Amino acid sequence: MSRLLKSVKVNEARLKRYSNRLGANVLIESVGSHICEQVLKPVKLPWMTDAETARLVDEQMLCRIAFRGDDYPYLAPFRYVVMDDALYFHFTDYGKKMRLLETDSRACVQIESYEPDLSEYSFVSYRGRLERVTDAEEREKAIRLFAETGEKRLSPKFLAAHGIEPGDGWREFSPDKEFVIVKLVDVVERVGLKNP
Repeated sequence: MSRLLKSVKVNEARLKRYSNRLGANVLIESVGSHICEQVLKPVKLPWMTDAETARLVDEQMLCRIAFRGDDYPYLAPFRYVVMDDALYFHFTDYGKKMRLLETDSRACVQIESYEPDLSEYSFVSYRGRLERVTDAEEREKAIRLFAETGEKRLSPKFLAAHGIEPGDGWREFSPDKEFVIVKLVDVVERVGLKNP
């Protein structure tokens, strides 16, 4: 198929990219007093395998959660842990996220990894519902995992993001505190993509 679709005489030189009526990317390039319209074929990112997705989720510890929001979506970063193939999050018991969670528990969770120059990158998004953990044993297990992994991998300064004074140490992240633990349930879609 010829990349040159048409040539049209114009008065001024310009370079413009737009989407045509069918949604195809098109490049308009000036050549003298003519322009050439070319259809640009997009490069699609490859899907991640189940093993690659699992490795990404295991290696990372921060994600972004998009809530439905009021007039606009609301996006916030969260730390997570994985237990029994489920994602668990710690929410501080105040603020917009708690109100949004009570209004509509549907959410999108994104976890990503990339090199500073973006020579390598991958990300996975999950769409599902967020559910507050009410089972005492499950909640305690999640809190202990947050504390253990935090002590091994994170600075005490990150405790402030959990509502704890950094100088108090990771032992303060304990089940006897009123921590809200939430997990992702009823996942309806998982999309994992990576660099070619």
